Amino acid sequence: MPIGACFNTSLKNHELVIFRGGWGKISAAATAQYVIDTFHPDILCNLGTCGGIEGRVELGTIILVEKTVIYDIQELMTDPEQAIDAYSTEIDLDWLSLPFPPNTRRGLMVSADRDILVEDIPKLVDRYGAIAADWESGSIAWVARQNRVKCLILRGVTDLVGREGGEAYGNYELYRSRTRDVMTTLFTQLPEWLNLIHTG
Repeated sequence: MPIGACFNTSLKNHELVIFRGGWGKISAAATAQYVIDTFHPDILCNLGTCGGIEGRVELGTIILVEKTVIYDIQELMTDPEQAIDAYSTEIDLDWLSLPFPPNTRRGLMVSADRDILVEDIPKLVDRYGAIAADWESGSIAWVARQNRVKCLILRGVTDLVGREGGEAYGNYELYRSRTRDVMTTLFTQLPEWLNLIHTG
């Protein structure tokens, strides 16, 4: 296998291929395209973590991503917002029924190949209405849209970043501990999400 690792499993009557790629948008884009080309999934589902912006989202919240913005594009020759808009992705979620599992919030995810910088927070909030950020969702959503594949991105908030910095910055064990909790929640809820799929 040229990228990542995978295994097949059944989860409450749902047949799944669980695939683990790397981190960052380069690996995320390559992994998403490889999964689509190799497994031809009906739905590309991404489970993961994110950092929340203090005061805008609570720890442990599961964000159902409805739009992604890759905000670390630096275009100096023309309008930088045009470049950012070109890679922003609205995710069609009309194929999901209600009600969603508890502690879920629909929202926009900003993505970049870096953790949230304190000085970026005002821009991310004012310009995009951001509540949380990660490294991969923007790439995964864009690749799925280009391939016309349904995309379900669920990200749990493991840590908060505010004007004093990030609570997990320099404290990787805190992130690891909370990641275990978030990923346990996501995999426990996954059959509920899959049961919400409708074709009408």
